[in-house]
Amino acid sequence: MGRADGSADQGVPRRAVTHTLRANEHAADADRDDRSVKQIQADALSDLARHGLGCDAVPTGPTATVVVRVALDDLVAGVGSATVDGIDQPVPAAFVRRIAADTQVIPCVLGGQSEIVDWGRAKRLFTPAQRLALAERDGGCAFCGAPPAWTIAHHIDWWGRDSGPTDLANGILLCTACHHRVHDDGWEIRIDGPGTAAQVWFLPPPWLDPARTPRPGGRRRYALTA
Repeated sequence: MGRADGSADQGVPRRAVTHTLRANEHAADADRDDRSVKQIQADALSDLARHGLGCDAVPTGPTATVVVRVALDDLVAGVGSATVDGIDQPVPAAFVRRIAADTQVIPCVLGGQSEIVDWGRAKRLFTPAQRLALAERDGGCAFCGAPPAWTIAHHIDWWGRDSGPTDLANGILLCTACHHRVHDDGWEIRIDGPGTAAQVWFLPPPWLDPARTPRPGGRRRYALTA
C-alpha cells in the first residue's frame, strides 16, 4: 500500500517476509518455500520497489486501489452491504457511498467492453485494467491465496521465449514465492473459459503427482478449501 504522501509503506515487505517464514514452519516438504531468508528479503524489496514505481506522487490523487463489490441498486439506495478485498466482514452500502464522495471510483461491469483487456503482442506489461480483471478472477495469488497487493501479473506463455500475448487468457496473478515454485518445480498452468469467469488449473510436475491431476486455482481453490 502507498501512504498519503505517495511514498511506499515499509511494512509491506516486512509482512510478506513474516508471512512466508510462518507458513514454512508447518508446511509439507512439497509446499515449503525453498528460498533463503536473504532471497525472501531481496524479493520483498523488489516487490516494494515495483509497487513504488506504480504510485502517483500527487498528494490529491489516488494512492491505492481498493476493490469494493456492491450491487448498483444497493449503492444508489444506500442500503444492503458490500464486500471489500482484504476485509472479512461485509460493510454497509451507506458507508461505501460516503467514501465514494472523496475517492476516485472506477465502476467495473463484469463482461463489459469499456476497457481493452486483451492486447496481444502490442504491450509487454499487463495494464492496470488487466490486473484488476485478473484480481477479480484469481482473488490474489492464484496458487497460495496471498493478497492481490503481493502479486504480479505473469505471462503463462512467456513473452520472450513463447511469444505469449498480453491477454487475460495468458495472464495469472502469482506472488514472488509461487512464481519461483511454478518455474523451479515444473508446474504447468491452464486457463479454461473467457474473461473473469475463467477457471484456473495447476498441473503438478510428474515427481509430485505421476498422474498430473489438475488442481483448481484462483477463487475456486479457496472455495473448495473452505
